[in-house]
Amino acid sequence: MDDMTFRVPKPPIRFLSTVRPPSFGGRLHDARTATVVGRWLGAAFGVCLLTGLVSHYLQHPPVWLADRLPARPVWGYRLTQGLHVAVGIAALVLLPVKLWAVYPRLFVWPPVRSVRHALERLSIAVLVATAVFQVVTGLLNIVEWYPWSFSFVPVHFAVAWVVAGSILLHVAVKAPEIRAHWSGRSSGTRALPAEDVADRRSLLLAVGGAVGVVTLTTVGQSVTPLKALDLLAPRSPDHGPQGLPVNRTAAAAGVSADGLARWRLEVVGPQTYVLGLGELRTMAAAQARLPIACVEGWSVDADWGGVRVRDLVERAGGRPGRDALRVTSLEARGAYRVMEMGAEYVDDPLTLLALTLNGQRLSLDHGFPARIIAPNRPGVLQTKWVHRLEVL
Repeated sequence: MDDMTFRVPKPPIRFLSTVRPPSFGGRLHDARTATVVGRWLGAAFGVCLLTGLVSHYLQHPPVWLADRLPARPVWGYRLTQGLHVAVGIAALVLLPVKLWAVYPRLFVWPPVRSVRHALERLSIAVLVATAVFQVVTGLLNIVEWYPWSFSFVPVHFAVAWVVAGSILLHVAVKAPEIRAHWSGRSSGTRALPAEDVADRRSLLLAVGGAVGVVTLTTVGQSVTPLKALDLLAPRSPDHGPQGLPVNRTAAAAGVSADGLARWRLEVVGPQTYVLGLGELRTMAAAQARLPIACVEGWSVDADWGGVRVRDLVERAGGRPGRDALRVTSLEARGAYRVMEMGAEYVDDPLTLLALTLNGQRLSLDHGFPARIIAPNRPGVLQTKWVHRLEVL
């Protein structure tokens, strides 16, 4: 007995097999499906890039562009930013489907077989990471939730160029395969069993239907005739004080009614002057029906009343159509506390220092006693609680 060793057989280790990536062998994980969905996703990212550039340069124009930004059409920003957000939300459906279609090829072995293959793999890694980042952070931005420490706007803008570059690199590397699948000449598109063709058609119809449903239930925040359907939209265009949503309240901006008791408007120029609210109300009144459109994608038309900015500039000795304007808010903090407005906007007769909204005195949250409203401008530049105008 002493010379005998008893060995208890060990059970086979199955843990490693359970953590391996799933293996997909179906036809829907083929290059043809990935190419079709990729076309849609590529178009979505293209639209988002172009409309995002419009939004960025309207908010942060370079010096050479600042005085050339157009004030018309009045609905321009409403259209481009509404499209940006609507298509970005559609990408939330398209991107997971694209990744699902190519999933097996993300884990091929060996991971690198040649320089061309290494370049392809690198382009895929960068593309997947940046595309997911853009779509997820964009969604969190439109619901105004920021669980990160960086500034969203410059980072989102910078990563957009990385996405664009990685898409171009990936397309260049995969051009022969894309060309074959686009024209239907590849082996993956010819002589397929009828059930595979039907499955692919069903998948693509389901994806198209999902995009349609998501769009219809969110786009009403911008396309107001569809507002009754905006079940998933972060904003309803007519919910808020005076029938208009509010992003930044007076309390959040550090503005209180008590601090406005002695409010005055200072207009700085060759002939600087100061006006009280009563004096502003006695000036020539102007009316304008303009949309207010925010970067989150919501927009709504409203009736504004007040004084034309060009009249205030002209009274200060400025030259409407040639001089720009710096606008300062009473808010204690915020990236848009000071805003500059190019000559095109200053000269436009629809650009107002608004005192009323939909026939009522501005509420405190909407910028009482005075705010800027101008055509074709992002909502963050429609400065509230204005107390100083400086002719540049």
